[in-house]
Amino acid sequence: MKPILAIDTSSAWCSVALSLDPSAEGVVLRHELLGPGASQHLLPWITELLQQEGITLRDLGAIAVGIGPGAFTGVRLAVAVAQGLALASHLPVAPVASLDAIAASAIDHPWIQAMDVSKHQFTVAIDARMGEVYWANYSVMKAAQASGGNTVLPERTGDIQLSRPEDVQIGISECVFGSAVTQYSSHFEEYLPSSQLDGSLGVSASGVLRCAKAMLAKGRLIAVDQLEPLYVRNKVALTSAERGAK
Repeated sequence: MKPILAIDTSSAWCSVALSLDPSAEGVVLRHELLGPGASQHLLPWITELLQQEGITLRDLGAIAVGIGPGAFTGVRLAVAVAQGLALASHLPVAPVASLDAIAASAIDHPWIQAMDVSKHQFTVAIDARMGEVYWANYSVMKAAQASGGNTVLPERTGDIQLSRPEDVQIGISECVFGSAVTQYSSHFEEYLPSSQLDGSLGVSASGVLRCAKAMLAKGRLIAVDQLEPLYVRNKVALTSAERGAK
């Protein structure tokens, strides 16, 4: 199978990953905390990664991109770059929500691996600023029980939501992952012990790549003209009146 290139700049991290064999776990990844500097590094990193592996864009099978939600500027950057590369090379695209990418990475977390149950429930929640969070709940079967022993990615049990931290519906989740845990730790500790909360797990191109492989296997890639960012929120900042009311 052809390689997949994955990119994500929906957070403060600039992240690029390349899988030379979409059926394997081996991934070449570059992932650094750059903030606004991602706009200057994303394309050069992609070029370097492809050159390092001795391939070109036309050797790829697809381009995977983190479409958000997240930082508006970062989401637009990644989507625009993916559109340009896919158009130039006539490639299909795998659009991956940032929370889904985090959930895909979470299945390797020691807490998930250590739980001796057949099915896990967990929540991903990331800081959306303005006193709100993006969140979604997930369930995942133990990999050992999956058909053929293959890794099964988490299934989102509803839409990605935007709400105040106190309105996040954790339900029966056993863990919460994402930056909202760090930003609103006192709230989440009302529901789960700190040992079941991890604010360090964030979105990366490796998680985007995992989701893209599953999408490829299910025939869910899209044409580049269908690619759109997923903002969830349409408002960038509070007004002065809203800031004063806080």
